[in-house]
Amino acid sequence: MLEKKTSLITGCNGGIGLSLIKKFSENGSDIICCARKKNSEFEKSIKELSNQYNNSIIPIYFDLNSENEIKEGIEMILNCNKNIDILVNNAGVDQVSLFQMTTNEKIKEVFQVNFFSALYLIRGVLKIFMKNKNGSIINISSNAATECDAGRSIYAASKSAINSFTKSLSKELGPFNIRVNAVAPGLTNTRMIEKGINKKVLEEAIKKIPLKRVASPEEVANVVLFLASDMSSYVNGEVINITGGY
Repeated sequence: MLEKKTSLITGCNGGIGLSLIKKFSENGSDIICCARKKNSEFEKSIKELSNQYNNSIIPIYFDLNSENEIKEGIEMILNCNKNIDILVNNAGVDQVSLFQMTTNEKIKEVFQVNFFSALYLIRGVLKIFMKNKNGSIINISSNAATECDAGRSIYAASKSAINSFTKSLSKELGPFNIRVNAVAPGLTNTRMIEKGINKKVLEEAIKKIPLKRVASPEEVANVVLFLASDMSSYVNGEVINITGGY
């Protein structure tokens, strides 16, 4: 589905990110994969995938919480001299705390990583998309943007911002045949759930899901693959929920 295309994906050293690399590799895409820190396990994983699927996977490391590092990261991405066709803004940080207990530093971090970094990366590669008059941008949002649970005010706000930005930008870039969409997963089996949600709270949340389980990272990656491919050539400005019917 992605043969002869190059994808730029952020937040690759995690559940959904690793599933995206695997899914996109299976479907023929070369990949520039971005992560915050280099580690041997991640390097080994992408090397094995590259050997298995005979595609190019280039790792680039920078911290999305730093504007300076993002600028340097974009330079490294452009220096790869790859004709980028797809951008997936997958990286994100969670926040679970009452508003009055959330520090200004945490608020800034959540918006920087979940919202502003996506804007900067889109702006960084947009010239390539506009020159080609083709491209697909997929932003990873969350159903927290619409559920707005107590204790997640800042996280929900950052994802609401991504949803509005996605819809508005799709109208600006549509005339250039550049599609902009988002996916909004609900509970997904990642490290973020393991660290951020109490077991009892998780059990109660699962009871409210008609499918009675959390999503796997691969199930999220499948929807992103659809939006990245020409199968979704007339899908633009959408936020697709992946919540098991929650």
